[in-house]
Formats: sequence, structure tokens, C-alpha cells
Amino acid sequence: MEYIDKLLMGDKRTCARLISIVENNEEEAKNIIKNIYKYTGKAHVIGITGPPGGGKSTLTDKLAKELRNRGKTVGIIAIDPTSPFTGGAILGDRIRMQDLATDPGVFIRSMGTRGYLGGLSKATQSAMKILDVYGADYIIIETVGVGQSEIDIVKNADTVVMVMVPGLGDDIQAIKAGVMEIGDIFAINKSDLDGAGRTAAEVKAMLDMDSQKDRRPPIVQVVASLNKDIDVLLDEIISHMEYLKSSGELKKRREDNARMEIMKLIETEIMRIVLQKSQTNQVLEKSISEVVDRKTDPFSASESIMILFSNNI
Repeated sequence: MEYIDKLLMGDKRTCARLISIVENNEEEAKNIIKNIYKYTGKAHVIGITGPPGGGKSTLTDKLAKELRNRGKTVGIIAIDPTSPFTGGAILGDRIRMQDLATDPGVFIRSMGTRGYLGGLSKATQSAMKILDVYGADYIIIETVGVGQSEIDIVKNADTVVMVMVPGLGDDIQAIKAGVMEIGDIFAINKSDLDGAGRTAAEVKAMLDMDSQKDRRPPIVQVVASLNKDIDVLLDEIISHMEYLKSSGELKKRREDNARMEIMKLIETEIMRIVLQKSQTNQVLEKSISEVVDRKTDPFSASESIMILFSNNI
């Protein structure tokens, strides 16, 4: 198809148009991904995550510039929170990376979460695949910064960089179970501030407690605003990919990610069928009423609905 040829040739306008489609039209998005999927899998996907105020946007900006200095092409997906009241998003990450926008070797796309939990936008995976086919050597996904629930990035990235900063007030908050486990590399940003060494030591102590990992995640102290040691961080990111390839972990990680993506699509389709059929005969509304009146329980109600629709699934 024409758009595939244009995308493979690195046409920026086609790339932008396709990402807009996958953001706004679910059915068209399916067809696009079906047609381009065989061309994906070449890019190194880097996830930048961590608590709000960590300087993720600045770090993403500096990493992209360092990659460009090394002759690599970069795609950036910056996720911003969406207002639960108006549905709008500020999309400030794109403003902060304005000087990158004129670089022909960089493609930046800001996306609102649109109520999607987990730190990413629902269209992130599709946009990532489009940028891969577009020819980006590296794709950087900067998550929204929502703290402990922000773990969806591990389902999409090859390398996850956990960004932390000293002086956030509650050091333990950033190293609770669920968040610490997803980091492949820990970047202590704003390391020119007091307490940076202490933060790095606390992270090291937490990592030392986990003896199950074959590779101990490195800790890199950086000052993104001053471009200090960004090259060291990028070397660690490249080293992590080399480890994934040599150990066979890359295939395993991508298999796990594909498994989760397929299961999520199955779950979504089952929900669509149930809701569609329920609207026809009001079975869901009847079950809800019976649960509220204590004539049945939620487990029995869900089992009855699944039995009823099992022939359609």
C-alpha cells in the first residue's frame, strides 16, 4: 500500500498522519498495524519513567541530542496527563523540546493519556510501531509521571530508565515494590543538589536486596539541565541492549510483551462482545439489579453472563 512505501522511505508527513489515525480511529488503527507489523522490531525502545518533578523531559531532550551527535535517528513519544474535566492536555513536553522539532532526524509526538491508566496513552503501542517502520533507530517513550501505577512502560520498552531526584521529601515513596522492579537503569537526575549521594546509596541498598536479577541495574548520577554525564547514561543504555541480545533476554522480553499485548486485545474484544450483546437483551442491567438487591452475588452474575455469551466468544 502507498502509505507503507512512504513510511518505509521515512516520509515525516505520512508518519504524523498515521499516528493521528491510530489515536482517533480504532478500526483504521487495526488495519494499519496489521499491514506494517512485519516491518517492525528494529528500533531500540527506551522508556523514561519516574515520579513527577524528576526532569524526565529534560533528560529525554538531552538523550535525543546525544543520540543525534552519534548519528542516530530518534522518535520521541511524550505522554502528558489529560484533564478528567475537559479532556484536554497541555502537551508541554513538546514545548520543552522545541529546538529538537527542527531536526530532520528527530520525530516528536505528544499524546494525552485520555483517561488511560498506567502512565501511557492507549495509542502508544501503535505509535511506537509506526515510528519503528518510519526508520527511527531509537524510540524514547517518556511516561506521564504518575508514580506507583506507572508500570505499563515495562510492557513496551526494551530498556527502562527510572529517573529519580534527591529531595522529593519521601525517599521511600520512589522505591516501593512495583516501581523499583521495572528499572533496568537508575538515573539520579539533578545530582548537583544536596542529597544526591544519599539517594544513590538508598537505591543501591534496595537493589542489593534483590538477588534474583542476573544483571544488577547500574546507577548513573546526571545533571540533565547541564548535559552532565548524559553520554555515560547513554553508554549504559546501549550496554543494556547488548546484554539483552547476548543473553537471549531480548527475545524473552519481547515475547512477554507480545503475550501481554495479545491478552489485552483478547480481554478488550471479550468485553466489547459482552457489552454489545448486553445492550440488546439488557442482561447486564438485570444482573446489576439482582446484585444490588442481594438476589445474587457479583461472581455468580459474571459467571452467568460468560456462560450466556460463551458461544459468541
